[in-house]
Amino acid sequence: MTAERLREILARVRSGELSLDAGLAELKHLPFEDLGFARIDHHRALRTGSPEVIFGQGKTPEQIVAIASRLAQSEQNVLVTRIARDAAAALKQALPETEYDATARLARILRKPATPKAIGTILVVAAGTTDLPVAEEAIGTLEVLGHPVERLYDVGVAGLHRLLSEKEAITQANVLIVVAGMEGALPSVVAGLVERPVIAVPTSVGYGAAMAGFTALFGMLTSCATGITVVNIDNGFGAAMAAAQINTLRESHE
Repeated sequence: MTAERLREILARVRSGELSLDAGLAELKHLPFEDLGFARIDHHRALRTGSPEVIFGQGKTPEQIVAIASRLAQSEQNVLVTRIARDAAAALKQALPETEYDATARLARILRKPATPKAIGTILVVAAGTTDLPVAEEAIGTLEVLGHPVERLYDVGVAGLHRLLSEKEAITQANVLIVVAGMEGALPSVVAGLVERPVIAVPTSVGYGAAMAGFTALFGMLTSCATGITVVNIDNGFGAAMAAAQINTLRESHE
């Protein structure tokens, strides 16, 4: 349930187009719907600006289908993160409009284009090709949220000239999500080139001493570049949600 959808229902009740009982039926899942194994938060978009997202990892295909079906019936966009191929296939069979991105491990059902008051473009920067699943998770999330997004890939610090050749794209972005594994140095370099928010995403890419992403995480947390925000290891989704909040113009309710 979005603010626009709620206004539409209330307006139809006020005009007499929709009966009071029918209007109540539309709102019957306030504030959540209990499926037994999950409680679906239909009104999260009213509170936070974006609908509930399904974390697919650890859920059965049947559970994902049930939750996604209920969200889709409420005419809001559906996003499933970390979804396995078999679960995505089951979701596609139940809801044919499902789109699946195997690289990003995302499934989405777009009911209505999101139209945030975006301030500018969000640039997703990835150090290497092996960081792309995390970067694409961020991009897929931002696309569902309706934000303009661009890619800049394979520009890690081992070949710094590749990054510097794209300085115009870097400086024109309103928010930057920088994804890197190994030693995690790329966000520090990018933050030293721009005056925009930089969200750093450590990935679990790297040899033994990379410690499944902890080395990159610690490096980003101790960066000498000021103003960097760091999310959890491999959390492209979390970075996208933070970037979307930063990139949205808020209305005054005073």
